[in-house]
Amino acid sequence: MANNMSTLTLLVIITCTNLALAYEPSPLQDFCVADFNSQVRVNGFACLDPKQVTAAHFLFKGLNIPGNTSNPLGVFINRPTVNEIPGLNTLGISTVRVDYAPRGVVPPHRHPRAAEILLVLEGTVLAGFVTSDPENKLISKVLQKGDVFAFPFGLIHFQQNVGYGNAVSIGFLSSQNPGVISIANSVFGTNPPIKDDVLAKAFQVDKTIVHQLQAPYN
Repeated sequence: MANNMSTLTLLVIITCTNLALAYEPSPLQDFCVADFNSQVRVNGFACLDPKQVTAAHFLFKGLNIPGNTSNPLGVFINRPTVNEIPGLNTLGISTVRVDYAPRGVVPPHRHPRAAEILLVLEGTVLAGFVTSDPENKLISKVLQKGDVFAFPFGLIHFQQNVGYGNAVSIGFLSSQNPGVISIANSVFGTNPPIKDDVLAKAFQVDKTIVHQLQAPYN
């Protein structure tokens, strides 16, 4: 009986320990609206005096308005972050609306500070991400209205409207300021440019190809 009780006690301790390790710490306060005028530099923004906080700090209007997709990519991205919604500060969440013309593309990119979940509101959208090296496995799915697809933290991902009409999606990200690193821009559009011989060897192409890819950014 004593041995059984000891085993049971140990099991409870292990279970509680695992639960404690999986639980995120509770916030220290109800909210921390970003104070953009503060000179204090922290990982995020300093907190505005709660006495100055209003409902407007938590509000963003216009995510229902279709964006102009008449551009080379055929997409319009409306991405309110903590800069547009100061009340997001320290909450670790944000959202984004994407409008797609037919064949419109959100090019391969990554969010250095967030995972993302995508909800298709209208149309047919191909969504996919690539696993890390050495597998580099493409995981993709054609999504219909009402479908949801998740992009893991920091991985390269993309979307394309593969339907015949326009498409709309809403994304939810696990950061108030997720950041965006466009793969093409970050490789071929740097200032100053990455040396052409570095890129030529990296992509196993001639330098003239590198110059052509860099040209739109010059």
